[in-house]
Amino acid sequence: MSHKIIEVNNLSYKYQSESEVQALNDVSFSIEKGEWIAIIGHNGSGKSTLAKVLNGLIMPNAGTVKVDGALLTEENIWDVRQSIGMVFQNPDNQFVGSTVEEDVAFGLENAGVPREEMLVRVTESIKKVNMADFMTKEPARLSGGQKQRVAIAGVVALQPDVMILDEATSMLDPNGRKEVMNTVKEIKDAANLTVISITHDIDEAANANRIFVMKGGKLVKVGTPEEIFAYGPELIEMGLDVPFAEKLKYALKEKGIAVPASYLTEEGMVDWLWTSLLKK
Repeated sequence: MSHKIIEVNNLSYKYQSESEVQALNDVSFSIEKGEWIAIIGHNGSGKSTLAKVLNGLIMPNAGTVKVDGALLTEENIWDVRQSIGMVFQNPDNQFVGSTVEEDVAFGLENAGVPREEMLVRVTESIKKVNMADFMTKEPARLSGGQKQRVAIAGVVALQPDVMILDEATSMLDPNGRKEVMNTVKEIKDAANLTVISITHDIDEAANANRIFVMKGGKLVKVGTPEEIFAYGPELIEMGLDVPFAEKLKYALKEKGIAVPASYLTEEGMVDWLWTSLLKK
């Protein structure tokens, strides 16, 4: 049975400093519990603004947001926010404790979690992100990937229903991005967590159940990774990245070579190339 964890209807938001610019313009969608949603779009497309509205950091000018059936209002914003954890781009901006365990405990202390339960949650969440050997270390001395895993542990300890990753891997090297996303996937699968990933990383987006494409404050496309990547040329014209196989198809098409219309993985593209070459 389906369970809509987030429902957004006709959402609009305009920053006061940009009087003519709608950061969000009549956006509507729903997300099922346990889904992984990737939100992609060029800088200024509205994706980070959308994340802030979902987490109650800013209130929309129009439209509604429901989190697990509860309408987000200024009155219940703190209650709803307990259901959504957010991991930001720069983990250094999130650290407040002098050690990893103190930092993870900070959010629990603010939430009034009893000490005995807090100690258990801190230990368990740090273990889940494979950082148990670093509990007494200073966060500032960790690598970028390790810092981001600690930031994720701080969110996991609060036991939210939804985790939002706002460009959470953009400052990491490829290995750091891979280890963080593997950690998120393990946690998501174990707890049936809903993940919303705002990203420029096409490999990260490819792991999602669905991809939302934002442009000019509007939600312009929604589909599976295969469905979205099949718009290769259109995405490239929007300044977005696409998998290598789609870039290759686009380049071949520009040279007048007929290519498959459907989405192909790199393996599929290799098979198609071999088949095409053998015919000639």
